[in-house]
Formats: sequence, C-alpha cells, structure tokens
Amino acid sequence: MRDGKQEFQKKEDAPQTAMGAANVPNSAWKRFLAKKWVFPATYVAAAAIILTIMWVYQDAMKKPVALDTPANVQSDKPAGETAGKDNAVPVGAKAESMQWPVKDRSQVTVTLPSYDSKASNEAKQAAMVEYGDTLTPHVGIDLARNDKQAFEVSAALSGKVTAVDKNPVVGNLVEITHENGLVTVYQSLGDIKVAAGATVKQGEIIAQAGRNELEKDQGVHLHFEVRKGEAGAVELPEQLLPEYKQQ
Repeated sequence: MRDGKQEFQKKEDAPQTAMGAANVPNSAWKRFLAKKWVFPATYVAAAAIILTIMWVYQDAMKKPVALDTPANVQSDKPAGETAGKDNAVPVGAKAESMQWPVKDRSQVTVTLPSYDSKASNEAKQAAMVEYGDTLTPHVGIDLARNDKQAFEVSAALSGKVTAVDKNPVVGNLVEITHENGLVTVYQSLGDIKVAAGATVKQGEIIAQAGRNELEKDQGVHLHFEVRKGEAGAVELPEQLLPEYKQQ
C-alpha cells in the first residue's frame, strides 16, 4: 500500500510547466518533418500552385478586353468603310510628260529645228538663223501652219508664269517655270492670255502665234525653247516632245 501510494504521488507531483506542455507538439512536428517524403511532396505542391497561377494569368491576357462603348454611338463613316482607310497615304501624282505647245498638233509643222552640236554639218546649217549679217544657232523649234494663219499656243507643262514681255527682236514672249526645274519659253506671240505670277495647267491656252523681227521670214509662227532653269543650258525640244517628227 505504501509503495503504490508513493508511485501515485510521484506521478501526480510530476512538474506540468508550460514549457513542458509545448514540447509535446514540437516533438511531433519534428518527427513529421523527419520523414523522407515530406520535402519532395512540399516542393511538388508548391510547383503545382505556381504553374496554376501562371496558366490562369496567361489565359486572362488572351481574352479580349471589352470597351465601354455606348451602344447608341453611331459612326460618321459610310457603310463598308474600314478604319484602315483613315491612315491611307495618297499616292503621289505621276510626273507630267512634256506635250506639244499647241492646241492642235495636226495643224502645225516644224519649220525650223533646233541646233544640235552633235548633228551632221548639213543639219547644223539648216538650224542657223540669219539676223543682219550674223548667223546664229537656233535654240528651239519654230512651228507654223501651212496656211500661215495664227493658231493657239498652249503650256507644254504645268507651272508658274515667271515672265511676260514684249521684245523688239523676238516679239512678245511668255516664260513658264516648272516643278521639274525646266523653263519653257514661248516667243513670237500675238495675243497673250496670261499674266506674270499666274499658275497654268498643261494644255492651257496662253497665247496666239504671231510674228517677230528675228525670224520675220517665218511669218506667223511660234518659237518654242526649253532651258534648265532661268538662263540655264538649252535643251533640245526634239528630245523631250512625244513622237517628234519634222514635217
């Protein structure tokens, strides 16, 4: 009896501190972590969670975002017109090719050609102009009707009228400067229909053919020449005009 009582008393008197009570679950946690499969399983679970989050995020990014556009808003654009047309860049207009400086090409013939330094001696002699006692190379072409009547003169290219003048030798003249750097000169004119500073379009009537002192034996005619810039090098109209043929 005494021994049993003592044993019961020893168990009852055993210290029950808070530290001691806490040691019980700690020991169980340590035993759990000591198992070999705990860390691999934890790693796999964490990786699965991360992958799931990434898939959800990517799927959300692929979905179209709805714009809060009022249903009653109407477009000003005509039906069938796409938004891409708003940003369309207009294609630049094709550069003009020189035209004959007359309203009706079939009515006139080339009565005097340009002087070409590369031509034959016979062609060079045919392109000389005699004024007084001097022979001068002809820097342009002369156009006239077979019946010697006046005809309408038109702009060979679109441009700006940079000079209108009355010259005692070459007669009334008009000078037009063009965007490509060329200058066309129209001499031996009668009635001039444009003023300096005006903008003319290709084919627009600028004058009537007339007479001048330098080539008075040509009668009523148009003297037409082409230069590179004002007072620049002379160009051969024969090389610029379409389907050139001296008749």
